[in-house]
Formats: sequence, structure tokens, C-alpha cells
Amino acid sequence: MAVVVALLGVAGCTADPSAPGQPGRPSAPAPDGVSTGWTVTVYYTAVERFHSGATTAVTGCLKLDCENGRDPLGTYPASFVRAVQDEGTGLMKDGRYLNWSEDVGYWLDVAPRASDGQALRPFESAAADADVLAAGTRFTIAACGHGDDGSTIENDVCQKLRQSRWVITDEFTTGLGGSRHVDVYIGEETGPGFTDSAWYTTLENAELRIG
Repeated sequence: MAVVVALLGVAGCTADPSAPGQPGRPSAPAPDGVSTGWTVTVYYTAVERFHSGATTAVTGCLKLDCENGRDPLGTYPASFVRAVQDEGTGLMKDGRYLNWSEDVGYWLDVAPRASDGQALRPFESAAADADVLAAGTRFTIAACGHGDDGSTIENDVCQKLRQSRWVITDEFTTGLGGSRHVDVYIGEETGPGFTDSAWYTTLENAELRIG
């Protein structure tokens, strides 16, 4: 679900993403501070023990301070490796993390990693294009809108997402985000059918309260 992020690629200060008169930017906040018309997707940490089937070997870096390494990192279920590349991070059976970003490739780590280099925090870490919401920007979800198929978001999912306070620590790979798109990190997948659960969702026409 998540748009892949580039590790350690967060930009500095940017123009006000809510400023009126900027084509493609989020709508100017209403008097109550709400900005409308957002797409919110979730991303998560894949968990190796929930995956099985055909395996594939992975090469990369044995540590974070490395780019595009060629060291053997182990053999894992192919579905787990695909999820790591889609979501950016996966928890291995030995308790370490297999992480991935466009800039680095695969690497082994002791934590799921945000693009500011810090550990991802469930129901707090979020991602956006740097010229839309700068690193460090905080927001809450004021309204969940509807699912990408027009369905109603399940109440417990919507309430948890709305009750959380998010901060931009990740950045989308250039060109894959959008002017009204954020990803929110919800932690580890909870079972082998996680991507069929209500938590693996996209909110369309959601409303954010920024700042």
C-alpha cells in the first residue's frame, strides 16, 4: 500500500503547502484549520513468520551506513521480500529487520527505519512529498472520507487513525507521492491475511488538520 520512501532523503523547509493560489497544492484550511481532499494510505512492517512458500535470496548491505551492497543477507519467502520492497521494512524471524529503500537497496537493521534515520513509530510516523508537507510537520486526520472503492471505513480503524497524532518523518520517492497524499505507519502486520483486513486501507477525500 505504501509508496516507497527514500532513506535519509528529507528536504528542508518548503513553501506553505496550504497557501492559496498554488496549483496542485492542498486546499487552504477552513477556519477550523481543516484541509480537504487528501488521500491517506497506510504502510506497515511485514513479518517474516506470517509468510511461506517459494523463497528468494536477498543481497544488500549488512548495516545501514552503506548503499547498494552485494553481501548475502539471507533467503526468505518471496512474498515477504515483495512486502519489504512495497512497504520499506520487514521483521525477520531472528528479531532483526530487513529494510529497503530506493537509495540504499536492502540492508539489515535493528529497527524499521524512517527517512530521517530514526525508528518508525506506529501511529505516529508518516510520509509525504517534501514540497507538500515538510519534515517535522504534524497533523491529525479530522475525517476519514471513504475507501478507494467508495466504501465506508470501518469505525474502529477510522477512530484509531483519527485519535493518532502524526509527524512527517518519511519522504516519498520523487514523483510517487502527490499534492494531497500522505502515508501513515501502523506498525507490524498482525497475521498472514493482513492485507485482506480492514487495516490495509486507503482513505479518499480525507480531511487533515495540519499543524
